[in-house]
Amino acid sequence: MALILVVDDSPTMMSATSKILTTAGHEVIQAGGGYEGIEKAVSGKPDLILMDVVMPDINGFQATRKITTNPDTKHIPVIILTTKDQETDKVWALRQGATDYIVKPPSKQELLSKIESALGS
Repeated sequence: MALILVVDDSPTMMSATSKILTTAGHEVIQAGGGYEGIEKAVSGKPDLILMDVVMPDINGFQATRKITTNPDTKHIPVIILTTKDQETDKVWALRQGATDYIVKPPSKQELLSKIESALGS
């Protein structure tokens, strides 16, 4: 299966998301903030990134832009996973280079389906 980087500052959400992914056979790398997520995207070369938006250091939109414009990481699909449910947030995320957008809390089926789609499975 895939190596997935989960970037989220909420330990509860990180745990719930990681459990869904590992149960489905994926391997998970975790990052507790945007800067750490960028570093782990570069060093860990995940197959896909799940990115929260509201985080204390830099927000997920900024981190996504840095990842999707870096020659070393621009090929990695980024799915925004956030509580922000406004259409303008979704449009902005896609403009930053995100592949898809999911509003928290996702159903297991929705999360896995969007991951499969982003990975081209």
